[in-house]
Amino acid sequence: MRVRLPDGTEVMAQGRLDLVSSERPRQPDFALYLDSRWGDDPSVTWPHRLVDWPDFGLPIDEQAAFGDFSDLYCRARAGELVEVACYGGVGRTGTVLGCLAVLAGIPASQSVAWVRRHYHPSAVETPEQVGLIERFAESGPR
Repeated sequence: MRVRLPDGTEVMAQGRLDLVSSERPRQPDFALYLDSRWGDDPSVTWPHRLVDWPDFGLPIDEQAAFGDFSDLYCRARAGELVEVACYGGVGRTGTVLGCLAVLAGIPASQSVAWVRRHYHPSAVETPEQVGLIERFAESGPR
C-alpha cells in the first residue's frame, strides 16, 4: 500500500497476511523489513535491511532502528521507492510509519492517530510501540 506522508513523501507499507494491500507498482529500490521471515524469502532480491524486532515488542537495538527509520525516510525523500513491512503489516509497520510521520512534521502526540487514519485503523498495536514513537521524536534530528 502506498502511504503519502504529510510532507508528500511516499513509502510503500505492507505485511504478509493481506491485512493491508501488498500490491507494488514495481520492485522497491530499498526495503526495511521488521520480521526475519523477509530475510528468508528468495523472492526478495532488492537491497534491504532487517531490523531485529519481535512481534508485539520493540526493536532489540532501538538506537540502530532509529537510524534505519531515518535512512528509509531520507531515501524516500530522495525519490527512491522504499518499502517497510513486518509480518502482519499493522503493529511494527504502523510504528515505523508513525516515526516517519514525525519526520514529515506530525507531532508525536498525533502520529498514531494519523497512521490509523491514513494507513490502517489498528496500526501501532501496543502502548510500548506508542512509547517508541515518542522516544524517536525526543531523540532529535537525525
